[in-house]
Amino acid sequence: MSRNALKLVTIGGGSSYTPELIEGFIKRQDELPIKEIWLVDIPAGEEKLNIVGHMAQRMVKKAGLDWTVHLTLDRREALKDADFVSTQFRVGLLNARIKDERIPASYGMIGQETNGAGGIFKAFRTIPVILDIVKDMKELCPNAWLVNFTNPSGMITEAISTYGQWDRVIGLCNVPVNAMIDEPPLIGKTTEQLTYKFAGIDHFHWHKVWDETGKNVTMDILDKIEADEGDGGLPKNIFDVPFYRAQLDNIQMIPCGYHRYYYREEEMLDHAIEEYNGVGTRAQQVKRLEHELFELYKDPNLAVKPPQLAERGGAHYSDAACEAIASLHADKKTHMVVSTVNHGAIPDLPEDHVVEVSAQIGAAGAIPMAFGALAPAERGWLQLMKNMELVICEAGVTGNYGLALQAFTMNPLVRSGHTAKRILNELLIAHQDYLPQFADTIAKLKAAGVIVKDPIARDLDKEPATV
Repeated sequence: MSRNALKLVTIGGGSSYTPELIEGFIKRQDELPIKEIWLVDIPAGEEKLNIVGHMAQRMVKKAGLDWTVHLTLDRREALKDADFVSTQFRVGLLNARIKDERIPASYGMIGQETNGAGGIFKAFRTIPVILDIVKDMKELCPNAWLVNFTNPSGMITEAISTYGQWDRVIGLCNVPVNAMIDEPPLIGKTTEQLTYKFAGIDHFHWHKVWDETGKNVTMDILDKIEADEGDGGLPKNIFDVPFYRAQLDNIQMIPCGYHRYYYREEEMLDHAIEEYNGVGTRAQQVKRLEHELFELYKDPNLAVKPPQLAERGGAHYSDAACEAIASLHADKKTHMVVSTVNHGAIPDLPEDHVVEVSAQIGAAGAIPMAFGALAPAERGWLQLMKNMELVICEAGVTGNYGLALQAFTMNPLVRSGHTAKRILNELLIAHQDYLPQFADTIAKLKAAGVIVKDPIARDLDKEPATV
């Protein structure tokens, strides 16, 4: 397909985020000469694909555009001659996330979508699927760009780069986007007046900020957040326990919201266990919100993104994907924070692995901006977390049980020992349908009588899965 008639493909098209994606494309209609949008899903997601897909068609029609929005379960048909492919799928759907959260919590450990034991298993389930998609892309659309915002985004982008050997890829996260939207008003500035520099890995980065005069205003922003004048774009899915000011004064950078799981683990765990025993984990809450959203999407008169979508933890993900696609296509050289190969931007990490940094996005892809060396505390944290990611990716590709246990042992949110091994085994059993690489290990665990202790997680397979 020519540059003047773009074919865009979204895998996971039945996601509740798709209306935001379509809104972002419509907003950039003058930059993106779109001809076709293909929304792809799996049979288990067909009902929601139809609901959200018909809404997408209404949105395009309302905007007066002649784009064709296709809905399909045939991924290969969709990928043929695609120009851009975005990925926003969840292997195992929301029921899998509930298991990721509840099984560790049932043993008194944090269960979270991208952190701790749950985050490791989300990567294990996703890596084989994303590598299969890359294999199809090499055959069907070898010149396409892959824009990934399937979580854990950094690890998935690492797998695409290292094991998929696909360099036309950019990984996205909404956390930096939220920060750059919500922080400037705290100090009476606009985003355009500020210069941001981010460094780290997905869901484990820090950033600094300067104003239009060159003044470092990082601590000014933290002052406003500490005074409770705003949360700086904290995602909806993260409990807002404040960082210790003495630690921030030492760091002289703004940690991302997810650092709360590491800097204030005790309080985050207490909150997680309280939810586990009460209203339900975040995934259970999201499941209820998803139901409400799709009831709204069914309305044949609804042709705009509903405000309720902002209550999802991933608000602004899809709009960031649209901006990345527009920047790649039009060589806009936009500043974005993305997961991309390091190339020396963070000297404390190998240059050939994926990091999350400020970068210039244009026709040549992501050109990372140099951040410089980190202080010993941040360097130590980052090297541990990145090396853990590499272990997770290798285990996700090979199905090596010993490596999986190594990842659990390295993870700061998993207390190593017998209980950690029990959680690992239960999660393998719970997700057996989505872990072909661990099939031999799972067969042995089943033969040994391993079962899931948490009754809600155990019984999820008796009900229909949801997106």
